[in-house]
This record gives sequence, structure tokens and C-alpha cells, in this order.
Amino acid sequence: MYETNGEKYFIVDGHVAFWDASPENRNHFGEGFIKCFYDYHRNLGPAEYLWSFEKFAKYSEDDLLHDLFEVGYADHAIFQPTYLTDFFPSGFNALEKNAALIEKHPGLFTTNGAFDPRDGDAGLAQLEADAERYGLKGVKLYTAEWKGESRGWRLDTPEAARYLEKCQELGIRNVHVHKGPTIWPLDRDAFDVKDIDGAATDFPELNFIVEHAGLPRLEDFCWIATQEPNVYAGLAVVIPFIHTRPRYFAQVIGELLYWIGEDRITFGSDYAIWQPKWLVEKFVDFQIPDDMQSELGVLTTDIKKKILGLNIAALYDLDVPAEAAAVAADAITAAVGSEPLSAA
Repeated sequence: MYETNGEKYFIVDGHVAFWDASPENRNHFGEGFIKCFYDYHRNLGPAEYLWSFEKFAKYSEDDLLHDLFEVGYADHAIFQPTYLTDFFPSGFNALEKNAALIEKHPGLFTTNGAFDPRDGDAGLAQLEADAERYGLKGVKLYTAEWKGESRGWRLDTPEAARYLEKCQELGIRNVHVHKGPTIWPLDRDAFDVKDIDGAATDFPELNFIVEHAGLPRLEDFCWIATQEPNVYAGLAVVIPFIHTRPRYFAQVIGELLYWIGEDRITFGSDYAIWQPKWLVEKFVDFQIPDDMQSELGVLTTDIKKKILGLNIAALYDLDVPAEAAAVAADAITAAVGSEPLSAA
């Protein structure tokens, strides 16, 4: 656990990848995609954590273990696979590669699966096989992924409902959906957060973790998540703004606390775009500026502990050390200026 100023923080990095964007595994679109990722890497992070583009495109297993666990404070990390085979023929961040690391390093990782409703019956059979083989507790969805002539899909369609029903049947409770900034050459509208609304209503037993909190559609996300108690905000991509735009980050985290509360916000570094070491350190030290607190409240130590690990540990039934678990029991309500807004 991360320890500072007499406090211990159980860290679960809820959004990591082990990707292969090497020249041998990318076409023209894949090259543009990874270069877009790299622009986020170099523009939002501290200079001392900047990698060369060549390393960024394909880093090593040793890099991953070192950055997450040796120096990055993570007690556990969750792989969020994304295939993007129209751009990366062998898959960008494949479940099978993630699972091999779990076998090699037991206890450190959980891997989620993935599905695409455009795969029809074959995709359903694959999801069932993956769930049985890997004991899946979650899936990562990329609604803007290209597939042949199709340039995206929606979560609130009958085709997607078949897969969500299968998740429910298989005990896959956690549905992580990329709903964030556009990545070239993907289409902006295919990342729109609005399809979360109907899916969350129709499947109340599933947890919908909206990765990147819907940015830049934060207002839409907040209004949806307020009325859908099974919708969560993932801070991957959000939290790096703590370095370059701290007041913007304060506004975003303050809005999330106001609308949905501290129990439905989860931490993710989006490794390897960013490294968890500096994100954890800066978040633990961060406070909403004084002149913003009358509307947005304050970030207490207990709130930070929930966001950095306890919330997602509960979603994935992870074992939490006794000293951290006690915080979860004690911090039922946090002082953030008001209770989270709820629909009438």
C-alpha cells in the first residue's frame, strides 16, 4: 500500500493495458491511433516520465511490472483489453496476452474480457468460452471500434442487449465502456455517452463503469449517472489533468462528487499512457482550491482512499487489508459540502 503522512492507501489501478503497437503489428490507421495516444502521453504528464515513441509503441513485461508494482504503488491492477484488429492485425491489447501474465504473476492482476455485438452468435459463444476459461468478472467495450465498413455501435440496441444478457447469465457484473476523448481515426459520435442510459436502466444488476467519465461530455454523463445508480465514473484520462490543468481537474472531480458521490468513482492510470506513481502521489496531495470549495466541496483522506482502490475492490471482490478495510467501514458518509444529488 502507498503510505504517506501516517496514512495507508490500498491502490487498485482499474485501467491498465499491455499493448503491442509495434510497426509489425500496425497499419496506417494503427500508426495514427498510437501516435494520438502518444500525444496524450507527452502533453499531459511530467517530463521525467516521458518515453520515446519506440518504447511507447511496445514496452516490455519488465516495464509493466516495474511501473505498476515496484514504483507505482499498485496493490492490484485490472487489464482492460481492446482488440482493434482493423488497425492492429494481431490485436492491440489482447485478453490472451493479459491472461498469460496473470498465470505468470498470480495475485497481481485481474483481466477483463471484451465483446462486440457485431460478432453475432459467434461472439456470444466466444464470450461464454472466455468467461469459463478465465473466470471473467468484467468486460471492456469500445463502441467506436471499426469493423469492416462499420465505424461503431451502440450499447442500447437489441444486438448489444443479447450480450449484456449473456454477461448477466455468466456472472460478469462489471461493464467498462470507453466513453472519452476521440482517438484518431475513430469517430467522435461513436463515443457518445448517451447509450449508457438505456442499457443501465434495462440491466440494473450490471455495473456500468464509464471510463474517462464521458469527457468531454461530462454534463451528459452526470445527468445520466445521477438517475442510474449502477453507473460509475472511471478516472482514466481524467486524472492526468491534475498535472497540467489542476483547476480543470478540480472542477471535474468536484462535479462527480456532487452528482454521484465518492462511492461511484474509480481510479485508473490508463497505463502505459501514464504511470501510476505520479498520479497517485499528486492525487493524494491534491485539494480542491479554496475559492472552489463552496460549490465543489473538499477531497478528504477517506474519499481519496475510496477512489484509489476501495470502490473498485468492492466491485471485483478483491481482498482488502484489514487496516484499509476499516476505512471503508468508517467512511460511510464523507464531508463534500452536500450529499450526492439523486433523482426524485
